[in-house]
Amino acid sequence: MSHTDIADTQAAIANTRDKLVNGLRSSINDAEQWLEDSADEVSATASDARARFDDTLRTAISDLRKLEDSILAHSREAADSVDTFVHDNPWKAITIGATAGLLLGVLISRK
Repeated sequence: MSHTDIADTQAAIANTRDKLVNGLRSSINDAEQWLEDSADEVSATASDARARFDDTLRTAISDLRKLEDSILAHSREAADSVDTFVHDNPWKAITIGATAGLLLGVLISRK
């Protein structure tokens, strides 16, 4: 696996992670906006619901930050492991790639 392949894999992982994080951020922003819009609600039940929702939202924001850090750390570790393996075992890496390509070619040609 070349540096270009590793960079492409890292870019794909980063793109997927960014889409997930952006979707979660958008949901959190929508929820925060809902909380602001409902601030004029005066009933005790609504106030309790807002407080619980606010706590849940804060937990979600914290979990999102932890998820971002975890995904980034794991993707770096995986890329470093692959890079190390390829540098330490270039012929094994070539054999694995060729075997995977051959098997994929056989499977595709059967259809």
